[in-house]
Amino acid sequence: MNFKFLFPTFRNRYRFVRGRLEQLARLKTFEQGLNLGTGEGDYDRMVAGFCRQLTACDINPDDIAHARELNKEVPNLHYETNNALALSYPDRSFDLLVSCEVIEHVGQPEQMVREIARVLRPGGYAVMTFPSREFPFTYDPVNRIWQWLRKPSDREYLISQGGYAFGHEYLIGSADFKAWVQGAGLELVEFQGLSGYLVGLLEMYWTGIAQRIFKNNAQNLREDIAGVMKVRPASTKEPALVFVTDGLLALDRWLFRWGANSVGKGIVLRKP
Repeated sequence: MNFKFLFPTFRNRYRFVRGRLEQLARLKTFEQGLNLGTGEGDYDRMVAGFCRQLTACDINPDDIAHARELNKEVPNLHYETNNALALSYPDRSFDLLVSCEVIEHVGQPEQMVREIARVLRPGGYAVMTFPSREFPFTYDPVNRIWQWLRKPSDREYLISQGGYAFGHEYLIGSADFKAWVQGAGLELVEFQGLSGYLVGLLEMYWTGIAQRIFKNNAQNLREDIAGVMKVRPASTKEPALVFVTDGLLALDRWLFRWGANSVGKGIVLRKP
């Protein structure tokens, strides 16, 4: 079992990506796909089902080794190390690109968007998720209050928890991302919030602490810096109790669909 599926934010991202791939697969056949920043390989088996050949890459070779073993039975899946800011692939290599929770780690997010535009074929799609700078107050009240009070010269966060756990030195602002997309010559097909005030409250601070304890690459770095317990997912199978998480997500959407703030964003891009 992969118990990450019980975490509402993870589950919501996964469902967003899967749902958009199902929609796009009705429009066209994807020959070559790329999962940019595959991490521990949680998405690869699912994404590989939507394209004839999937390349999954990451800058961390230890994550790649684990993902390769986790998904060794998937025949149309190939792994390799690569840098999101300087991909080794030729122009127009892929007609599908997936990238989940990566752009907030690379240091030069605008350059990553340009690389996505470069390697996509005309008519190709990119499906992305990332943590939002416009997160709900319930998710990270300490850093939100800090942002209200800080000076312009102060750093973006006060504590490395909440929105700024998981190795996040910065979060992605909606206006910034839309400007990067326009500058790269990509079309913004969909831009929506993922996880509102209820999910934020349910995951306030404890998920970042849990990752530091249990996750191998706890800060999502190039090197594998182990958490205390050194736990990696042993399967991509969803736990039976995932219906509870799905119910919480449905309640969160029903209660807070009006809200402009969200823990993360779900994006669909197209290259004209």
